[in-house]
Amino acid sequence: MSILVNKNTKVIVQGITGREASGVVKDMLAYGTKVVAGVTPGKGGLEVEGVPVYDSFKEAMQNHEANTALVYVPPFAAKEAVFEAVSNGIKVLDVITERVPVRDSVEMISFAKKHEARIIGPTSVGIITPGECKLGPIGGSNPDRVFAKGNVGVVSKSGGMTNETSWLVRQAGFGQSTAAGIGGDFVTGTSFAEFLQLFEQDKETKAIVLFGELGGVYEEQAAELIKKKIVTKPVIAFVAGKFSELMPQDTALGHAGAIIEGGLGTPSSKIKALKDAGALVARVHGEIPELLKQVL
Repeated sequence: MSILVNKNTKVIVQGITGREASGVVKDMLAYGTKVVAGVTPGKGGLEVEGVPVYDSFKEAMQNHEANTALVYVPPFAAKEAVFEAVSNGIKVLDVITERVPVRDSVEMISFAKKHEARIIGPTSVGIITPGECKLGPIGGSNPDRVFAKGNVGVVSKSGGMTNETSWLVRQAGFGQSTAAGIGGDFVTGTSFAEFLQLFEQDKETKAIVLFGELGGVYEEQAAELIKKKIVTKPVIAFVAGKFSELMPQDTALGHAGAIIEGGLGTPSSKIKALKDAGALVARVHGEIPELLKQVL
């Protein structure tokens, strides 16, 4: 068992001919991920790492069976890419693209939900189910250093800290069922609360590790699910950015979603909400292995 990606995931990469995307495709193929096609308008007929490239998503779907899209296009093209993938029946999309305009993000997430499709991102580092599927740059060229099949679900706003937190899970002697970076934008396709519910429903996942940070209310929403017993599996959390509370209020910090308004979104408010709900909150990031051992 796992969530969202597994051995049956078949991927079409939008923007596959870009330098970064082509490198990620190489790593995904090496991991065993089924990358069946790529799409770059005007580049149809080319191949990237042996993967055929098409001018449109529709053309790719006419020639290949796929259920997942990896979106690696420029910010101005992200909304159209998502619309095209969803319109052709794709149900899971990982949007790696950064700096997508907020309005475009809202529109493409709304469009996906209307068609019962799920977006991870924008600004996602990817999602991995160890031993089955690696979608995006998560884990780099040697994901086995960080990820191993196991029973701990990992979810993080930060891309780099998705890997770092997963490494701490390994240090505790455990592996991951699935690990994902939701992206650090103000608007994201799949929130912490939604990921927690997916992990709750997954029989393989026995505990969840959440890496949060200042800004927004996604951590507070997750806490509400724990408080209401909608999520009953142990949740270990760490919230980064407590130093920000010592800084002037207009200081720019972190991701695009690191916005604090009216006292909401501060690390302290998130930590209190999670603790009050019953989550185990690490004082420092390195305390996560110790807390995991207490619940597993």
